[in-house]
Amino acid sequence: MTTNSTKLPVLGSDAEMGVGLLDEWFDPIEAGLRDRVRELIQTMIESELEAVLSRPRYARRPKADPERNGACGVAGHRHGHRSRSLLGTFGRVEIAVPRARLDTAEGKTTEWKSKALRAYQRRTKQADSLIAGAYLAGTNTRRVRRALAAVFGGAVSKDTVSRVWRKVKADWDAWNARSLAEEPIVRLILDGTVVRVRLDRKATSIVLLVVLGVRQDGQKVLLAVKNMGGETSQAWRAVLDDLVKRELCQPEFLIVDGGTGLEQALAALWGDVPTQRCTVHKHRNLLAHAPPRLHDEVSADYNDMIYAASPAEIEQRRRAFLRKWRLKCRAVADSLEEAGDRLFTFTRLPPSQWKSARTTNAIERLHEEFKRRIKTQTVLPSAETAAMLFWALLASGQITMRKVDGWHSLTQKLADTPIDLAA
Repeated sequence: MTTNSTKLPVLGSDAEMGVGLLDEWFDPIEAGLRDRVRELIQTMIESELEAVLSRPRYARRPKADPERNGACGVAGHRHGHRSRSLLGTFGRVEIAVPRARLDTAEGKTTEWKSKALRAYQRRTKQADSLIAGAYLAGTNTRRVRRALAAVFGGAVSKDTVSRVWRKVKADWDAWNARSLAEEPIVRLILDGTVVRVRLDRKATSIVLLVVLGVRQDGQKVLLAVKNMGGETSQAWRAVLDDLVKRELCQPEFLIVDGGTGLEQALAALWGDVPTQRCTVHKHRNLLAHAPPRLHDEVSADYNDMIYAASPAEIEQRRRAFLRKWRLKCRAVADSLEEAGDRLFTFTRLPPSQWKSARTTNAIERLHEEFKRRIKTQTVLPSAETAAMLFWALLASGQITMRKVDGWHSLTQKLADTPIDLAA
């Protein structure tokens, strides 16, 4: 008699199920190279010591050479080996490092130190670079161990990732103190971004103030990223004063988001520099003053005005916009008038630059990339870590910036007069 069973097929024994997906990906080339790593490293360090002492192991000290003014190498003697653990892209190896005492001019001795393997070094620089790169690419500290397990043999913990990341701080401090006298900056783009960090063991929102510069050749460069507690005029003024202290030249053009604190700080420092208010931020302001059913209509009229082909067309469409919306929704017209001529400063530039000068999109893109990167962490450990991570993404090449549109005409002078705002 035949019995039909509804049981699922057996997938395998417990031993078979315990084998990981990637465990059988054995590479004899990798295995052969890693087996020889220990021998290669030890030979390298032994050769370094032999060069210092001018003699191989167990050999006598050579006699003085008259042709070399009696030089016969550094006087000293070996005294055993020290076991060291080293983690590299080849995995973790245990090596025997030779020890030696060298004679000094004062008649004393000092411990010989290898230049190839630094004191207290536990990882190669290439390993640190790989760990830091994985972290910057968007992997949090706990997941780096799993991501790099095949390379390091599971020898990387979240604490190791944190220690490697702390090494970046020296470069971060040097970047914050560098001179800007040689930077040929002609344009600044300024904006802030909100980040969640842990302060006093609680998740708190902070604002990072970001300053992006545009060089004469059109290349964008990060000049500053700081946590100042908010976007007040005092906070922005502190950031700007730091740039001036480091000898940043006065820019020829400014692009801002329209925040009151930033505009007050700029007016006090560079009140005569032409300033463009971001047209995207103003678009959002207009929509906030209109009921949802009118959003599409407001957007269509606004875009027709902002993206007109010439200053004359922009003037004409601005007047039409105000006439229409004063009757249909007064708050929208008032919001547009509030921006004044700073919303149209881009018309003083050559038309080839209008696309890059109308908005703060260059910084907004950085904000988006930064938030995509920190999405796996949700809350960053501290405010300084947030600012340092923002900088490191650019410094490491994880985020790249291209030249601004119309950069060939950056050397041209701005037109003397903006558009006529008489409505």
